[in-house]
Amino acid sequence: MRLKDCHSFHDFRELARRRLPSPIFNYIDGAADDESTYDRNTRSFEDCDLVPNVLRGVEDIDLSVEILGQKLEMPIYCSPTALQRVFHHQGENAVAAAADKYGTLFGVSSLGTVSLTDIRKQYSGPQCYQFYFHKDRELNQVMLENAKNANVDVMMLTVDTITGGNRERDLKTGFSIPFKLSLNGIYEFAAKPMWAINYLTHEKFSLPQLDDHVDMSDGPISIGRYFTEMLDPCLNWDDVAKMVEFWDGQFCLKGVMSVEDAKKAVEIGCTGIVISNHGGRQLDGSRSPFDQLSEIVDAVGDDIDVIMDSGIQRGTHVLKALSLGAKAVGGGRFYLFALAAAGQVGVERALELMRLEIERDMRLMGVSSVSELNKGNIRFR
Repeated sequence: MRLKDCHSFHDFRELARRRLPSPIFNYIDGAADDESTYDRNTRSFEDCDLVPNVLRGVEDIDLSVEILGQKLEMPIYCSPTALQRVFHHQGENAVAAAADKYGTLFGVSSLGTVSLTDIRKQYSGPQCYQFYFHKDRELNQVMLENAKNANVDVMMLTVDTITGGNRERDLKTGFSIPFKLSLNGIYEFAAKPMWAINYLTHEKFSLPQLDDHVDMSDGPISIGRYFTEMLDPCLNWDDVAKMVEFWDGQFCLKGVMSVEDAKKAVEIGCTGIVISNHGGRQLDGSRSPFDQLSEIVDAVGDDIDVIMDSGIQRGTHVLKALSLGAKAVGGGRFYLFALAAAGQVGVERALELMRLEIERDMRLMGVSSVSELNKGNIRFR
């Protein structure tokens, strides 16, 4: 199987599975506990049907949207994710270049494997910074100041990770940070030599946002332990309000799932929220973002930019979310599997296929711009 044979999310996933050592593939693919929320995130779209209109004259299609002060050329963006150079040696640079080419948003994580400042200098497209709030308040201030000095467009504070989800696949495979080849997994890496060669012969793995502040000399830790031991479970609305005031710009909360929290985000001055359950990787058994989207949009959609992520695999998923009032949608695995499979050209192919799907589906729906999508376009079973 080659990249040119990939025509869908499932194809990219299969190619990544073939090319990645099992611990790394399962880190991307896995979720919390029984992974029921992970499954529901995509299945929730199946309960909703699109209702097309015909004979509308839709020769020209406008996919652009405006969110968080940024104009995007397509209504889906690359959600910031951690540890990207573990998946492919090009890492965040590949994602940034591909997003730049397609005119959409991408982000660097606090657990990113490239310097936020360096990547900001290289790419001019809209960028966000996924911020994890640490127990070390001095570190938080340094990261905020660095992002501000780098002129990052959007601060995106992740609020659903004050403790680690129970990611059992990682526990079984021994996946950890910093990533380390273990004796137990040596067969897996020997069976995928190209990944190992690329990992060992390119730039040494690092976490530039954290390296000067977080001591991992005691050895590698699981992602769950990182969240539990280093992130601050005491994070509260007063802390976030102070961050919003300091940032004084586009400030988005990622991980909002209730109407009450959405209203509170408006109250403290946030300009956006991302309805998300972290791709099912935190609280298993929680509701899917798509299932929560309508009531949150109804409550605060006129006051704040409501974005949705988790579960997006198809262009029709994007159209359903937009029809319910999301200003845009974010995706992680849809481009991460493509990144793992082929680097920058893989991410570009994933974005191109998604662009083509959305454009084709809009024509079939009888709409020429995203602004024409509304609840009249859909029915729930």
